[in-house]
Amino acid sequence: MTDPKQVLAFRPPPSPVSYNKRDLILYALGIGATDMKFVYEGDPEFSALPTFSTVLSFKGDSSDVVPFGSNFEMIPGIDINPAMILHGEQETEILKHPIPLEGQFLNKTIPIGLFDKGSGAVLVQETITVDKNTGEPIFRNVGSTFIRGAGGFGGDRGPSAISLNTPPKRNPDKVHEDKTIESQALIYRLSGDYNPLHAYPAFAQSVGFQRPILHGLCSYGFAARAIIKHWCDNDVQRFKSIRVRFASPVYPGETLVTKMWQESETKIIFEVSVKERNQVVIANAAAVILPATGNSCPVGKENPKVGTSKL
Repeated sequence: MTDPKQVLAFRPPPSPVSYNKRDLILYALGIGATDMKFVYEGDPEFSALPTFSTVLSFKGDSSDVVPFGSNFEMIPGIDINPAMILHGEQETEILKHPIPLEGQFLNKTIPIGLFDKGSGAVLVQETITVDKNTGEPIFRNVGSTFIRGAGGFGGDRGPSAISLNTPPKRNPDKVHEDKTIESQALIYRLSGDYNPLHAYPAFAQSVGFQRPILHGLCSYGFAARAIIKHWCDNDVQRFKSIRVRFASPVYPGETLVTKMWQESETKIIFEVSVKERNQVVIANAAAVILPATGNSCPVGKENPKVGTSKL
């Protein structure tokens, strides 16, 4: 039986994470990037893509294959079978620009919500990534995971995303298309998310899919790239935060269509669909960008504090 008090009181020790330029390049390839500034370390503008931070909780400080689900198994008060989880929502905020191109860090993860959906539970976890040596916050990620079979404990159902970041009733201001390749998930998983659902056909079929599906966070990265290209002039330092709801799976080889609406100088609402099936796969989505200035994303004392980005 799920015990929300135990779950929400859990405070694991910080976990070590590290990465280098090779990791940044591999991640960029995993989300379909071809711009030299993201895939070639010798480019004078070589940069980290902001959504790279989402893989750190999976990768840790390892350069080898990491058993999937090990970070879930340690949470007390809830029985989590990695084969029974689905990624529901994700939010990423960049707390320091420029993003370090390598280094050693600590992930500080805590559960901040547990909601009873009847057939399952939604676990919300917040992760702050800090520099191991200075303690300076670099990234903030909030992820919601639907855990099938863990509901029915009499808890709050939680907030609804139905009216959040709804696209305006007008044509999008910009549209971006990206065709994924058949091996997209096989490349992306090398950044740390080794869930067999995205690689092994027999496993995918055992949980109800025709074949392996693309990681939701891979589609997330594709969408972030579209926003950076069309609204930030490919300057990652102007990208502040992003928040989405995963609405439907994507199969490798399908074409992702990202429709974008500018709501204000700093807020972009967007929606991602699969062209071949006309199916929305990312919904209730928005990104916060920073105005183009001489110092597009101030740091230090002027840098926004943790949790200030509003989506």
